[in-house]
Amino acid sequence: MAHIQLKNVRKSFGKIDVIKGVDLEIKSGEFMVFVGPSGCGKSTLLRLIAGLETITSGDLIFDGERVNSFAPSRRGIAMVFQSYALYPHMSVYENMAFGLKLAKSEEAEVKARVEKAAKMLQIDHLLDRLPKQLSGGQRQRVAIGRALVRDPRVFLFDEPLSNLDAALRVATRLEIANLHHDMNDVTMIYVTHDQVEAMTLADRICVLRDGIVEQVGSPLELYERPNSIFVAGFIGSPKMNFLTGQFAEQYQCTTLGIRSEHIEVNNTNPVWQGKVVHAENLGSDNYLFVDVGSTEPLIARRIGNEEVPVGTSLGLSPMEGKVHRFDANGKPIR
Repeated sequence: MAHIQLKNVRKSFGKIDVIKGVDLEIKSGEFMVFVGPSGCGKSTLLRLIAGLETITSGDLIFDGERVNSFAPSRRGIAMVFQSYALYPHMSVYENMAFGLKLAKSEEAEVKARVEKAAKMLQIDHLLDRLPKQLSGGQRQRVAIGRALVRDPRVFLFDEPLSNLDAALRVATRLEIANLHHDMNDVTMIYVTHDQVEAMTLADRICVLRDGIVEQVGSPLELYERPNSIFVAGFIGSPKMNFLTGQFAEQYQCTTLGIRSEHIEVNNTNPVWQGKVVHAENLGSDNYLFVDVGSTEPLIARRIGNEEVPVGTSLGLSPMEGKVHRFDANGKPIR
């Protein structure tokens, strides 16, 4: 387990500043998820923690010790990559055992660790197979197992599920969540652009934007109390509805935010009136896209699968106390 602190950490590639002064604390045993749009610096930040990139300035501290100059092997980290990075000519067992053998571990210890990790990940029946004989989900579990056998202080995951199809992502996400529960003495840092992964796996989420930290908090804290329009629009799927102009002026703000589940159909005394221009019926939920005259259609969620034809006139009202008001700088008005 490692308590990690980043103090004014910066990273530049030539004249390009990628990480622009990050201050962040990751608690021992915590599952921290980095999210943000492409190019925001989340993978670079992970690589700085791993030691795969050098820090331009600032301090990286593990358990009170500055580790900026430490090689990756001295940091007690294990990393799982998006691309699996398995050796194609080695069996599953050999792939998982490779790092331990390089470290000259005893053969009995190697065998015990590999078999324990394989059983935990339910790949113990695959140990004799080559990577080409495995599905994508099985290959990713082998990559996780290879990291697991090293008994690391810190697990680093760099978008490990992005190459999997939807069903495999769900199954592997569950395995990673169970791994965190079973190994609550290991600090885990996970990079993703997937909203569901971030919301379901994280103890806390760090939202990054253009090399800086926008907000850090629990998934529900970021969802319910975003500290900027950027965070409000980035966290949640579908994203928060934003209204400007006369719609916002009604609420004494520059931009009004409202989530789809907080919009009620109200044909008696509606706040907004419009027509359905599109509907996405997912079976359990029906998302209605309603043109009320704003820049974009409002997305309203209705529970159930009742069909609402395109062209239907609807009255809509926000639930009391559920609107988010933002000023001209994109900061919340409490």
